[in-house]
Amino acid sequence: MEKKKYNRSNFHKHTFCDFIEVSRNSLNELKLSYTSKSGSSYYFTEEGVYRVSNHWGRAANCRWRLISNEEKVNQYKRVGFANWTDFYPNNEKERLFYVEVNWKDKSVLFQHKNNSSFNDETLRNASETAKRIKQIKEILKDDSWAKYLEIDDVEITRKDICEQLIATNKTLHEIKQEYS
Repeated sequence: MEKKKYNRSNFHKHTFCDFIEVSRNSLNELKLSYTSKSGSSYYFTEEGVYRVSNHWGRAANCRWRLISNEEKVNQYKRVGFANWTDFYPNNEKERLFYVEVNWKDKSVLFQHKNNSSFNDETLRNASETAKRIKQIKEILKDDSWAKYLEIDDVEITRKDICEQLIATNKTLHEIKQEYS
């Protein structure tokens, strides 16, 4: 299947993209191309698009993340850049997403299957992925889930449960039963 090509006329229609935060100085030589009703500004180039916005995540029918060193990206206007090749198709029905966990900082996020780091992980649609992420965050955040389980090491069990939530279609209840 040929990869869809995105450009200034279609990048905003049902897409997933990770924008990389860049300095406001990146816009110095550019001319404003478009301002949305919600106040986001767009600067188009041959390579991609700069977006200036104070809202990232779900934008209309798109899922656009800002990869930033800042924890809270929706408080102030930030500038993000994405190449046209960084946009992927997005919809609610297809199994397009997989889950990644950063064990070091105990964070979890979803990725698109067209991402270059995709390695045959279990794919889910958007709502299934959101549900898994919520469950994994609960397992990562505290130990109350372990209260009635027969386990020796909470950290080893935490990682095993999360890995099963990522890689299998077992429910959290089914996984916990393995430890009863």
